[in-house]
Amino acid sequence: MVGIMKFSAMIRVAAAVVAAAVAGGVAASDAAAGERGDAAPRQAAAAWDFLNSIGVCVHIQHGDDAARIAPLLRYAGVRNVRDAADGNYDMSGLLLLHREAGVGVVFGPGSGARDGCVEATIRAARELHAAGALVAVEGPNEPNNFGGVVYGGEAGGRELSWLPVARMQRDLYAAVKDDPELKGYPVYSSSEMGAQTDDCGLQFLEIPEGAQCLMPAGTRYADYANCHNYMYHPSWPGAPHDNQVWNAADPTPECRADGLYGNFGRTWRQGFEGYAQGQLDTLPRVTTETGVRVGDCDGAITESVQAHNYMNVYLAQFARGWSKTFIYEFIDDGDGRFGFYGSDYTTKRMAADCLHNLTSILHDDRPARRLPDLGYEIAPQPATVHDLLLAKSDGSLWLVVWGERVEGGDVVTVRLPRRYGRIAVYDPVEGTEPLRTERRADEVVLTVSDGPLIVELRR
Repeated sequence: MVGIMKFSAMIRVAAAVVAAAVAGGVAASDAAAGERGDAAPRQAAAAWDFLNSIGVCVHIQHGDDAARIAPLLRYAGVRNVRDAADGNYDMSGLLLLHREAGVGVVFGPGSGARDGCVEATIRAARELHAAGALVAVEGPNEPNNFGGVVYGGEAGGRELSWLPVARMQRDLYAAVKDDPELKGYPVYSSSEMGAQTDDCGLQFLEIPEGAQCLMPAGTRYADYANCHNYMYHPSWPGAPHDNQVWNAADPTPECRADGLYGNFGRTWRQGFEGYAQGQLDTLPRVTTETGVRVGDCDGAITESVQAHNYMNVYLAQFARGWSKTFIYEFIDDGDGRFGFYGSDYTTKRMAADCLHNLTSILHDDRPARRLPDLGYEIAPQPATVHDLLLAKSDGSLWLVVWGERVEGGDVVTVRLPRRYGRIAVYDPVEGTEPLRTERRADEVVLTVSDGPLIVELRR
């Protein structure tokens, strides 16, 4: 788990690179050096796709100043924002964010959805589509909270029947897919499906035959399962823990957050059966809210801890199969100090600089054409050390290795299958320039503790 930073730059990021031979002693070619070890090859993901998974929640529809937020989004390198109507379907602020910051928008009816929200959401989505701003349409926000929903004149959600929620989500999905302009966009499910009081089948994207739900088999709700798997949850007291972030992204019952299994595997409130574990492992999924307040856990969540958590959560979620992750909230609001920035738009937290550095180091302006395999190994690799291999469009490979320890660190060796002409090690906490660069090396020694190090590999 990401913890309080206790190391100086040199200690927390010891990035010694072991080179083979230097100067006149280098006679062997990469081919002659041969493939080292027997590590199973791992395929790289596109750096472009990872960057496109990064999102934040904004409250433009609640009155936040889009013109003041846009340059902050550009600085952080954020590519997606998520907002919801909550009764306000004026798209002017979100369109300004798209124009000025280049972000795409996930939009839905929000909290307390009522009759007329489906039609209004479709109109808003068309407006966003026309500007090239739309990313996805989201279902009602947390019907277990904020007044539930009213649909067809019937109240639902919270402690009532969830049939009105199911009918609204079904109709929103159908309206998107029946619209010639919108049918190609994904629909995200409503959030907190684990809270159903009656089995409306909302734990499925499409209700399968034999499920015996209140809604009929074949009812289609969404293209993506949607969770609010905040990394700190009351079910795991005593936080922060090692692997707090990694665990929140876990699709299995081992997740101690409000995660995928408790909402789409076996619902946490009534235990309604959903997808089997093998299906959950590959279920299309997004997180539209996660985050942590500075000052939480009796003051253990410092700005440093939050910043490390936020870098790690984007990495862990992507590595564990989540297509998009939105941190709540980019700017502080009445819910507390979740933000990368304070409510004055000028108080910048450490998290903003760290995200800027992470997205700057990994920046790519187009998808990689080729996603190569690399048979590297990390030895030793304790349970708190994780890795993600990324490829850029220029052919370079970028290995991200991050730790999730509350205390201490681990010295690990990344063993590569061949010598690389250039290896550089970056720490996004320290900046965007390499901490160390070496030539013709095939091992990288790293000390990882509570955040990521990035290893650039070039032939």
